[in-house]
Amino acid sequence: MAKHELDCMFEACPIPLLKALKKLNTMEIGEILIMRTDHNCSIVNVVEWAKKQGHYIDYIELGEGQWEIYIEKAK
Repeated sequence: MAKHELDCMFEACPIPLLKALKKLNTMEIGEILIMRTDHNCSIVNVVEWAKKQGHYIDYIELGEGQWEIYIEKAK
């Protein structure tokens, strides 16, 4: 299973969401996108969008104000 990384540090919404959408369109089902972000709006927007699209999603806080979002492409 391939993993792809996307650095969205210091980028405000909607840029992380748009980058995730673009990257997911190039990926195969079952592959994982790992996004790094420092904007909490990305957690809300990307997580909500990915769930609505049917993808599997999780995230962890790396440190204060920094997160990794894991999106497994489901369709």
